[in-house]
Amino acid sequence: MKSRARLAALGAVSAVAVSVPLAVVLTADAAVTSLATGRPATASSIEDASLGPAAAVDGDTGTRWASAEGPGTQWLSIDLGAVTAVNRVVLRWEAAYARAYRIQVSADGATWTDAFATTTGNGRTDDLTGLTATGRHLRVLATRRGTQWGYSLYEVEVYGGGSAPASPTAPPATVAPTSVPPTTAPPTTAPPTTVPPTTAPTTPPTTAPPTGVDLDDPRKKDVAMQIVSTAENSSTNWRGQFGYIEDIRDGRGYTAGIIGFCSGTSDMLALVQEYTRRKPDNVLARYLPALRAVNGTASHAGLDPDYPRDWRTAAADPVFQQAQEDERDRQYFNPSLKQAKADGLRALGQFAYYDAAVMHGFGGMKSVRAQALKKAKPPSQGGDETAYLHAFLDARVAEMKKEAAHDNTTRVDTAQRVFLNNGNLDLNTPLVFKVYGQTFRIN
Repeated sequence: MKSRARLAALGAVSAVAVSVPLAVVLTADAAVTSLATGRPATASSIEDASLGPAAAVDGDTGTRWASAEGPGTQWLSIDLGAVTAVNRVVLRWEAAYARAYRIQVSADGATWTDAFATTTGNGRTDDLTGLTATGRHLRVLATRRGTQWGYSLYEVEVYGGGSAPASPTAPPATVAPTSVPPTTAPPTTAPPTTVPPTTAPTTPPTTAPPTGVDLDDPRKKDVAMQIVSTAENSSTNWRGQFGYIEDIRDGRGYTAGIIGFCSGTSDMLALVQEYTRRKPDNVLARYLPALRAVNGTASHAGLDPDYPRDWRTAAADPVFQQAQEDERDRQYFNPSLKQAKADGLRALGQFAYYDAAVMHGFGGMKSVRAQALKKAKPPSQGGDETAYLHAFLDARVAEMKKEAAHDNTTRVDTAQRVFLNNGNLDLNTPLVFKVYGQTFRIN
């Protein structure tokens, strides 16, 4: 049993679009108009009606946007009105800040490109200069919380196309939160300069996989990993997730890495054991007794407070990265493909098994398969492949809805089911699909 289910909160409140009168953000140099000020803004969710997205672009650092509380990816998107260069973005966080977030741009509001990303945010004001992006729409995509709450921004300022001041200016004083602050106070010192991640976003393969190949073709496998990452991380950049670690309060302890290894479900323990076998003096080896003790529970006993920091340190080690990929394959990818091939399924069915194993564990995937077999036969038993896959996806949705952390089923309904309805049983690219309302394209 495992899954981050990090995007479930997106369905909590419908996206809200609001425009506000034009205002001016004052800097220490002069009055400079942010390209975002007064522009229409939308958000994945809001905490309540008084904390809508328009408050983050009204030029007033006494008002703010706040997402729904709890774990999960959330976003704030701004329509700048026309395609324009963006070379600086200023984020003025409330106490509820993002530990990891991306600044993205888009020409059409559907296909997004990263202009900046970090996994080490620590709140207050982030003044991001030297950006080289172009787009009509700009989005702040928050993927990991820095507190027990959601995400909240007093103001988002965007400069470019000649609107930015010549040099960064001192931010205004932080405004005290208007709601009850989280129990974990925001940092009291100025954040370090945030730099782009060293891992570049994953780019699509230069040559598309041939049609009719299995999911273990390296190019097809990369496509599969990108699809899974859209649900797990709201990004196709699956290689950027080796250092991810968070307790998403789903009863499985810490969730981490490229596939959501959990301290409470034995796969994280197996991973750290394998890493230690390959590199005995690694930074995580000392946590093995604690990982054995908390296995099967939600406890952090023996892991806090340094385990997340040390996990992120280990994530820079190529040995640990390879161990993550190998354990992903051993525990989830390889057994799922073996079963799918035995059932006579092509790449889409192989992916459906694998994605189910990612969320429910391989044993959980087999339980979903058992339910599907009550309704339809796979090709290996003389059944129709499409009918069987519909039965499998139906059983998968029913399983997901048993847990509140998994009950948003769009990774099936608006992704896998779309491929199936299009007759794309070989999972051929290009793929255009939605996960939690966000559109993705894999070429």
